[in-house]
Amino acid sequence: MENVNVTEFMLIGFKNLNNFRIFIFILFLIIYIFTLSGNLLIILLVATSARLHSPMYFFLFNLSISEVVFITNIIPNMLDNLLSEDDAISFPGCLTQYYFFSSTATTECLLLGIMSYDRYLAICKPLHYFSLMNIQFCCRTATWAWLAGLTISMITLTLLCKSQFCGPNLIDNFFCDLSPLIELSCSDTFIIEMESFIFASLLTLLPFIFIITTYIIILYNIYKIPSSTGRKKAFSTCSSHLAVVAIYYGTLITMYVAPSGKQIFSIRKALSLLYTVVTPLLNPIVYSLRNKEIHNALNTLLKNVVKPFNKHLSL
Repeated sequence: MENVNVTEFMLIGFKNLNNFRIFIFILFLIIYIFTLSGNLLIILLVATSARLHSPMYFFLFNLSISEVVFITNIIPNMLDNLLSEDDAISFPGCLTQYYFFSSTATTECLLLGIMSYDRYLAICKPLHYFSLMNIQFCCRTATWAWLAGLTISMITLTLLCKSQFCGPNLIDNFFCDLSPLIELSCSDTFIIEMESFIFASLLTLLPFIFIITTYIIILYNIYKIPSSTGRKKAFSTCSSHLAVVAIYYGTLITMYVAPSGKQIFSIRKALSLLYTVVTPLLNPIVYSLRNKEIHNALNTLLKNVVKPFNKHLSL
């Protein structure tokens, strides 16, 4: 790292809501527990249940892993700051937090696009589904999503490491994001701003447009379903998926792509909460925990866990 005078950053977080610090801590702790539990449950069920060994759940498995890394990278540190009132984070720690945030967010953007393609094939091209969505294709696309996230974020991280930070060191957010780091740099940030804008545009706008397009086609095909019950259920599922996608991509596009100039800190913080806290909580509920196959796999798992105890009690 070159010419670093700043050795640590101060995360302002929710200092303006200091009177509600305990309430905010409890709220985010509950959200973290529910989000972590939901995603870990999905990972466990997909890994252990043979009936969930399909392309759709393979991508859900990868999405849940990225969500676990994503929230664990941000929320525990935020909770620690709320509880201890120690807002300091070291310079290497800040850059590390940014890297894991950026890489998992990038991976998730790509995975959501792949998952919409999976649903498109399943509903609109059912006869070709298994030939197109084969194990090689699934493994290859998931691997590329992870590699893209890790590699692209490493490029940005390298540019950040070469930047100078001479002070001040106050970050008006609850985690280390790129925008405040760029604002605090005393180097010429043109290259890193252009690099981040180009990658953010490609990795948010293109998947978002692709997802919207595939869901329009899916909804058109659903509309032709003769059963009103099946049509209503399918519309409900698709609308909930689209709602989460709109929140996630909408906030990311607003934060990293839209030419809004210097955003108001309170607005930036509110938008950050949407994609770092709210959507990770909603994803397990919307994508899988409402799913009948997930429920059946969970019931089977619980029966297998309880069975040895029942045998022991019967003896």
